[in-house]
Amino acid sequence: MHKIHEIKTKAEQSETMVQEICRDIKKLDCAKRHITTTITALHRLTMLVSAVEQLQVMASKRQYKEAAAQLEAVNQLCSHFEAYRDVPKITELREKFKNIKKILKSHVFSDFSSLGTGKETEDPMLLQQLSDSCLVVDALEPSVREELVKNFCSKELTSYRQIFEGAELAKLDKTERRYAWIKRRLRSNEDTWKIFPPSWHVDYLLCIQFCKITRAQLVDILNNLKEKPDVATLLLAFQRTIEFEEELAEKFSGGTGTARNKDSASDNEEEGGEHNKIVSDIRKKYEKKLAAPNHEAEQDKDKQKDLSVPGAGFNFHGIISSCFEPYMTVYIELEEKSLVDQLEKLVQEERWETEEGSQTNILSSSMQVFLVIRKSLKRCSALTKNQTLFNLFQVFQRILKAYAAKLYARLPKGGTGIVAAATGTDGQIRTSDRDERMICYIVNTAEYCHQTSGELAENVAKMINPQFADKVDMSEVQDEFSAVITKALMTLVHGLETKFDAEMVAMTRVPWATLESVGDQSEYVNGISSILSSSIPVLGSLLSPTYFQYFLDKLAASLGPRFYLNIYKCKHISETGAQQMLLDTQAVKTILLDIPALGKQSSGAASYSKFVSREMSKAEALLKVILSPVDSVANTYHALLPEGTPLEFQRILDLKGLKKADQQAILEDFNKHAPAPAIKHPAVAPTVAPPVATASVQMAPSVATPAISITPSMVALTGALANREDVLARAAALGRGAATTGFKRFLALTEAAKDRKDGPFRKLFNA
Repeated sequence: MHKIHEIKTKAEQSETMVQEICRDIKKLDCAKRHITTTITALHRLTMLVSAVEQLQVMASKRQYKEAAAQLEAVNQLCSHFEAYRDVPKITELREKFKNIKKILKSHVFSDFSSLGTGKETEDPMLLQQLSDSCLVVDALEPSVREELVKNFCSKELTSYRQIFEGAELAKLDKTERRYAWIKRRLRSNEDTWKIFPPSWHVDYLLCIQFCKITRAQLVDILNNLKEKPDVATLLLAFQRTIEFEEELAEKFSGGTGTARNKDSASDNEEEGGEHNKIVSDIRKKYEKKLAAPNHEAEQDKDKQKDLSVPGAGFNFHGIISSCFEPYMTVYIELEEKSLVDQLEKLVQEERWETEEGSQTNILSSSMQVFLVIRKSLKRCSALTKNQTLFNLFQVFQRILKAYAAKLYARLPKGGTGIVAAATGTDGQIRTSDRDERMICYIVNTAEYCHQTSGELAENVAKMINPQFADKVDMSEVQDEFSAVITKALMTLVHGLETKFDAEMVAMTRVPWATLESVGDQSEYVNGISSILSSSIPVLGSLLSPTYFQYFLDKLAASLGPRFYLNIYKCKHISETGAQQMLLDTQAVKTILLDIPALGKQSSGAASYSKFVSREMSKAEALLKVILSPVDSVANTYHALLPEGTPLEFQRILDLKGLKKADQQAILEDFNKHAPAPAIKHPAVAPTVAPPVATASVQMAPSVATPAISITPSMVALTGALANREDVLARAAALGRGAATTGFKRFLALTEAAKDRKDGPFRKLFNA
């Protein structure tokens, strides 16, 4: 520790000694630095005084080229005296320099006032002097250059204002002459305007100012029109304006993104560096930033970046033409009138049949409608992709809705009026074979229009201005065509239903009560088979699998319940008659199951078969109840039709031919043993079930067992259920007995009486 303390003491002594030695040297160093700074400042002050005096002489003699270089030197010297602004001498020099710049500005503006007056042709030196003065302007503040260019453009366009504000040329049909004027002006003064540095872009700024003035004058012309503008004149002016904007965009934007300059892409690539520099300089002018990259590679990179900066260059597209948009209503009205006339003509000329050899099975008018729509879209998109195009798209929507209405109106209608009501045909739709083919063509045509209208909306959304893209929607139009498809398919179903009317009447006229034996299927069944055999092959060949399946489901959902209700319309059915009707029912079921094969379309056949079996099983169950003995008819009814009502049961007793007195005891027993007395469903016309695939319906009822106390009615219910197996066995025996009486085509229905679940037939009736 003693040693360390000793070392520390010696170090402190050494530090003190060094400070004493260097004290004088430090003072001398500070003095030298101050003297050097003073000498430098005085030297620069001398240079500044001399430069300002020389600049003053140059300004008075209008020696612009030398003055420009001197301005740069004075600006640099002044920057060294920013810290001495409060020194009187410096303040005096800065004020003097400021006054000299004002004098230079005044001289330059005065000299430029003679440009365009013809003096430049008389005095060749004037152009050189003006060119040198531009160097002075560049050395002055950027605001001076902006003011000079603005004054020059205003002066150049003064005559333009005067010429085209006059009554003779202030017309819409003279629009093209406006653009010819500026083009001539640019060509005739091209050599003279070379006095301006390229970085000033005088012609570019002049065109911007020209476009703004032109737009304002055109708006005034359009606003002052006493009548609607002539469409041809309006479109011509619009077209020439768009072409002029394209030319300006191609001239000043370097050919980036215009459709009409793609052919000259190679030329634009050669000039790409110059155009990029233009855009870069313009951005610097507007943002007032002066930044120079150090390397050429970085400079090129920055120039390319400038192209993607919003506002880097002026967008000529729409600068003038956008003023026409609010007045394009007359054009839209003309397009709509033309489309409506063509639609009417196409519908009138439509034969409602396809041409021979056609594989599309769609009406030719639909393709023609979309053809004229596409032509109209092409014409409009060449002019504008803004509000006018969206308005035209709304016209397309109305045209397509009108075409959907034409298709809808062409569908066969039901009979109306006093005659139809008197003959009982009110609302019935009668269709011939030609009508059925036409309906299929309408279905296919509506599907084609549904798909093509969606594609049309997608194409319009891609080409229209993004602010309108979200509003481009064809869903309402597609809904219209979907409604046509649904109506057409239902018309086919109703047409076939009407054809079945005679067969249904024939069924009720068969003497079921007096039939002596069971034979082959009845004549009305042959009639149903004949109707389907003539219509289904044609429909299957014309409709797509999806719509054919939908049609079949609707047909089965209609014919099944109708056949069931038609049994009730028969007055009296004997046992032999019921057996014959069972045979007919099975034959009708077989005919319906063979429809997919008849139409040569097997897709969805499995689900359709289950659906037909479900719809026809109730008629089979009803006939088996009629076949059952009187003493067990109630139990059989409960077993096979558990959701039946007393009213329906009473009608079955009428069909069996029982007298009212005999029915009374059976009805009392039926009500006493009813498994679900709370369910009350009147026997009314059925509601067509939806065409959906469902599982095969079994014929055995399931019994819910809620936790309630046992009542006498429940005891009766239990007794009824205990006898269920006997009832089902007897019903099956009826089926087997019928099969042994001579109708070989009848299949035993015993399989339909096994462990069925809750009856699904209730939805065939209105609540």
